[in-house]
Amino acid sequence: MNIAQYLDSTYLKTPQQSGISEEETVQKDKELVQEAIDHGIFAVMIRPEYVSEIKKYIQERNSDVAVGTVIGFHEGTYSIEEKLAEASQAIEDGADELDFVINYKAYIHGNLELVKEEFLKGTELCLKHHKIVKWIIEIAALSDSQIADLTQKISGWAEQHFDHQDLPHIFVKSSTGFYKTSDGKPNGATFEGIRIMLDHAGKLSVKAAGGVRTPGDAEKMISMGVKRIGTSSALALLKDEPAAGVY
Repeated sequence: MNIAQYLDSTYLKTPQQSGISEEETVQKDKELVQEAIDHGIFAVMIRPEYVSEIKKYIQERNSDVAVGTVIGFHEGTYSIEEKLAEASQAIEDGADELDFVINYKAYIHGNLELVKEEFLKGTELCLKHHKIVKWIIEIAALSDSQIADLTQKISGWAEQHFDHQDLPHIFVKSSTGFYKTSDGKPNGATFEGIRIMLDHAGKLSVKAAGGVRTPGDAEKMISMGVKRIGTSSALALLKDEPAAGVY
């Protein structure tokens, strides 16, 4: 199985989180790109402020590695207007794929209208510009029934409001990888959580992110029906080496 074609190789820490400079962060992103080029990895996933420079770097190398970025990351509680502004800038800078953190806290508190509105507006913006859009629901913050319900709602809204031909460009994604759990519980994709998502995603694709660190785990996720895998340990995963990444 060619795992690489399913991977979004990810570096999403801010310079402050990593304790390094802006320049060193850009260099890490460039190294991520070179790994993707060398090993056939489908996409790199980086923070929005670096999209323009990394897109140029990829183009200079005549590569078709996709550039993905995150919107409303990682809390998801940004206003709709802030998320749309961030997404618009990322699109202008050359992002190919946009992974929005849905306002799962609003969902948990029953504010479905807000969640639906941001989904519709964010998805419409991305599809208008022919971009892939993924919606992170942060499964570690949700119960099994909530994972099922929110996934199903996103699928239903997509099918009701967008053309059938657009649905392959809309994903539901498991996790940011940055959610803080208690008692050592997983904060990313689990087989159980992904199974629930797949069972309720309808015609939408599912991306598993966070915690996929071995070729065996990746192959199992893919065989279950996952279309993309987000990992900060893409190269280690491909080489079946110990993963240093934490998301």
